[in-house]
Amino acid sequence: MSEQKELTGKDKILAELKTLEYELTVELPRALRTAAALGDLSENSEYKFARERQDYVRARVRQLQQQLAKLSSIDVSKLPHDRASYGSTLILRDLNRGEEITYRLVTPEEADYEKGLISTASPIGKSLLNKEEGDEVKVQTPNGVRSFEIVKLTTIHDEE
Repeated sequence: MSEQKELTGKDKILAELKTLEYELTVELPRALRTAAALGDLSENSEYKFARERQDYVRARVRQLQQQLAKLSSIDVSKLPHDRASYGSTLILRDLNRGEEITYRLVTPEEADYEKGLISTASPIGKSLLNKEEGDEVKVQTPNGVRSFEIVKLTTIHDEE
């Protein structure tokens, strides 16, 4: 078994963008030409589907390009050195359950709860932003309020 390299949020966006741009410039024009060759476009479901897919892909490409622009605009030098922010890894003690949890604060595009990657826009992520080691944090979850203590904070600067 080969080890698969973990893709960053930016890598995932670039990969999807590449796939969609190929579809938009190669596959969909081919499908439209094939469907148009079948004749009457007003009752041609293949043509209608290809046009709708083309509209969807164009919109998704625009959305991905905006996400890339947002990611590129993160100025790491302006992120705090002593408080939680984008890229920080936090070890939390769940004060209700007595267990420790590790989270990394990431963009919404990079978030993967199962891997401990928490979006800075999520309820937990928002509650952790700008907190320091030793702080107690209360988070409103669907199951009620949970309390955490920040046991260890590693910022993006500590990892460089």
